[in-house]
Amino acid sequence: MMLKYRGRVVTEADIAFIRTLIEQHPTASRRRLSQLLCEAWNWVQPNGALRDMVCRGLLLQLHRTAQIELPAKRHSPPNPLSHRNAPRLVQEVERTPLHCSLSELQPLRWAQVRRTAEEALFNGLIEQYHYLRYTQPVGEHLKYLICAADGRPLAALAWSSAPRHLGSRDRFIGWPAEVRRRRIHLIAYNPRFLILPWVRVKYLASHLLGHMARCLSQQWQAHYGHPIYLVETFVDPERYRGTCYRAAGWQCVGRTTGRGKDDRTGKANRSIKEVWCYPLCRQFRQRLLGESE
Repeated sequence: MMLKYRGRVVTEADIAFIRTLIEQHPTASRRRLSQLLCEAWNWVQPNGALRDMVCRGLLLQLHRTAQIELPAKRHSPPNPLSHRNAPRLVQEVERTPLHCSLSELQPLRWAQVRRTAEEALFNGLIEQYHYLRYTQPVGEHLKYLICAADGRPLAALAWSSAPRHLGSRDRFIGWPAEVRRRRIHLIAYNPRFLILPWVRVKYLASHLLGHMARCLSQQWQAHYGHPIYLVETFVDPERYRGTCYRAAGWQCVGRTTGRGKDDRTGKANRSIKEVWCYPLCRQFRQRLLGESE
């Protein structure tokens, strides 16, 4: 018997190894067993951190199908993500209408604000002024706050791990499913892009996207230990035309199915979005396919 879990093939020999690991550590908790297994298999994320949560999911699946026997659960710590409070609304921010040229606005001040004192401001601005409001980015993610030289907030962009299944993007790349599972971390997704409603500066949006295209891969490398070769986003065609993405050189590669990642019915259950992509290097296909390594 052989199974696949999150892109990893698990053989009978692997399951026998897990049984032996459990026997050799009779007092270990489920969490500790997961860590030991990750270390034994060298099952790590691109930044070197153990794939602990993924491994725990595998162990639980094997336990539920009676292929291994895990020790009794010792405690269930609260999940902070499931009880996250909405960000506080921003009260003290300059809202005077801003009408000027892009050159008059320079120089802009860029800041990656995740895990900094300015992250609350970023979250609050998204919650208050983005039509989708704030949701916690998935997996690896960075948050950028763009301000005028005097510190006045102008815009905010979030980047996160890319959706695992996206047919139009995968066809654009030419990605077989197995390769996608191994290399999906090399794409970043833009879930939120906000220019504050009182900021009216022509070309600002495409300028910000262009700047991000030049610096994002290097900064992702610094934070997570691997580069980014392609960025992507969704555009709701009932609301927007994707003008700033088009002006910045992005390409519409297709549409979503409207079914979402947890679909069980095969029927659309949400609005259909356009999928826009932008390669960060000329050899993006070869690198995403692993052909240039």
